[in-house]
Amino acid sequence: MFTRYEGTAWESKFLPRLTRKQIGELPKEKALVVLSIGAVEQHGDHMPVMTDALIGEATLTEALEKLDPAEQVWVIPPISYGKSNEHIGIPGTISLSAATLAGIVKDIAASLQASGFRRLLLFNTHGGNMDLLNVISREIRIATGMMVFYLSPSSLDAASDLMAPEELEFGIHGGDYETSIAMHVKPDWVQEQYRVKEMPRMERFDYLTLESKIRFAWKMDDISASGILGDATAATAEKGRIIQERVTDILAKAFAELSRFEIDEFLQVK
Repeated sequence: MFTRYEGTAWESKFLPRLTRKQIGELPKEKALVVLSIGAVEQHGDHMPVMTDALIGEATLTEALEKLDPAEQVWVIPPISYGKSNEHIGIPGTISLSAATLAGIVKDIAASLQASGFRRLLLFNTHGGNMDLLNVISREIRIATGMMVFYLSPSSLDAASDLMAPEELEFGIHGGDYETSIAMHVKPDWVQEQYRVKEMPRMERFDYLTLESKIRFAWKMDDISASGILGDATAATAEKGRIIQERVTDILAKAFAELSRFEIDEFLQVK
């Protein structure tokens, strides 16, 4: 079970735990700073509104536990709120505007650059943030010269053999994937008796999709009566454990790779 701010990761890799002197003396040439960005928004009747932020913090904690202690990878306090206006008006949803979230992330990046850091990873666990963070990443690169990375752990293909094909395509919110992870990392926060299955009726369309070929703008109450998309009834804590084990294995290696990446290597003549 995930416990916030406990364990090796938070004791040895939580940047704000250090003093200004310690941070000033850190070797920053190969240092990677990780900013987790989630959301506080409705996830149906069975899941906490903090689901996305919770998954982000829990995943980072486990990944850092697997990291070689010598790696210069640092975590800063997460941004728990995201751009969640697709859920606005549904109880429990707290959304930042695109401009506000962009401003916060850019200000954090500028502050890190002023302290001498060269690499920033935007670690995202909310689908509604993805397009915006792609834009923000380039804006930060241009404004600060930092190397900026962004990823969503759900994109690491750690569950393709655990989920039904319909779930893999349409289970984008509060379904099997997220519910399984939450049941693993914080089981007391999941009210299993309220789990449901709801899928969008997209079979009549050849090209129109929610998130791939041709997309359309939607609010959650346009496409779901329950507030979820997916099959939460298929979720198990064991699936969640397997997903987290796979994802954090990948992330521990990826973080080390990002800390060594130099963008000017692309211009070197072979």
